[in-house]
Amino acid sequence: MNILILGSGGREHALAWAVMQNPKCDKLIVAPGNAGIAQIAECAGLDIMDGGLVATFAEENAIDFVIVGPEAPLAAGVADRLREAGLLVFGPSEAAARLEASKSFTKEICDAAGAPTAGYARFTEAGPAKDYIRAQGAPIVIKADGLAAGKGVIVAMDEATALDAIDDMLGGAFGGAGAEVVIEEFMEGEEASLFVLVDGEQVLSIGTAQDHKRVGEGDTGPNTGGMGAYSPAPVLSAEVEARAMDEIVRPTMAEMARRGMPFQGVLYAGLMIKDGAPRLVEYNVRFGDPECQVLMLRLGAQAMDLMHAAAEGRLGESRVNWADDHAITVVMAANGYPGSYEKGSEIRGLDALPEDSRNMVFHAGTAEREGAIVATGGRVLNVTARGDSLQEARERAYAMVEAIDWPGGFYRRDIGWRAL
Repeated sequence: MNILILGSGGREHALAWAVMQNPKCDKLIVAPGNAGIAQIAECAGLDIMDGGLVATFAEENAIDFVIVGPEAPLAAGVADRLREAGLLVFGPSEAAARLEASKSFTKEICDAAGAPTAGYARFTEAGPAKDYIRAQGAPIVIKADGLAAGKGVIVAMDEATALDAIDDMLGGAFGGAGAEVVIEEFMEGEEASLFVLVDGEQVLSIGTAQDHKRVGEGDTGPNTGGMGAYSPAPVLSAEVEARAMDEIVRPTMAEMARRGMPFQGVLYAGLMIKDGAPRLVEYNVRFGDPECQVLMLRLGAQAMDLMHAAAEGRLGESRVNWADDHAITVVMAANGYPGSYEKGSEIRGLDALPEDSRNMVFHAGTAEREGAIVATGGRVLNVTARGDSLQEARERAYAMVEAIDWPGGFYRRDIGWRAL
């Protein structure tokens, strides 16, 4: 098969790596890709937000299967354009992608499906929103309704922070994503992620993970796109996972189908778990980043077969073969992230690191310039390792991190602390 993956981050490097492990993959193109992806696959400079352009490219390159990595092209309807052109696609329609693209839409679906989630209210004007916050008190959660690259959520532990968040969001800090805000009750518990493949009807759980959103050790400081992750998540036991599938995922998918917008792709359910009971924090309609990196290292070649089955509506006959192992990824980010940061600093030492089924450095924001690897993003590298225990995986990952010579970057030293 000739396969095209859309995206340029660590998630797409991990997807590309897993696809390349599968003997069914004859040719892999990643658009636009990055310096790490270019070492294992062909990269193409393509505007992945232009569905017509992507469809033409796919036809010219005899592509059999397209995997859409990031949320923005899904929300823009790129998967719809590709399907109209007769291509097989892994990723939901624009209508179904609203489960991530609109927080208020997700709440409406959860209400209709009876899926347990936080109590909420939605606002487009600051005055009523602030009155609601004063009436509810803190802690409270403020979310931009639309896509904000993982940063449109403020967990306000005091009223003043919540009121400031309303001014920021409705004042345009997140552009169109913040034209409407959803204000939610603060849920107590431990957060974890459940990844489920869906083919429009059937659902198949393919793993759990836990990430570290805050920039500082001990989960302090501002939220980021994620500073590290590990899989499996101990808090998401088999019993909790079964409840989440029965009470949250299956009813949501049934409601989406009932509305004529069946979901196909990967559903990433962020869950808050307290006393063994899961509640939905939010849905994403693509693999998490950096959770995808630990899932792909654990799944390997079968990941492609599973995604292909979801795209073809064959999930009912699919099974996941899990090894009894653990994986962890440590994000190396540019100094200053998630605020302003410099681009273009050189990263050395990557050539000497192992690359196999237990050790991988996935590139998230890199480019090659005159033979050197340079940083081009906020989150730059995902140093990922597998082990028989989480402790072993962690030691292996941090040994690789310490061998990388990059004064322009930093990382958290406590990834996996909740489980360990």
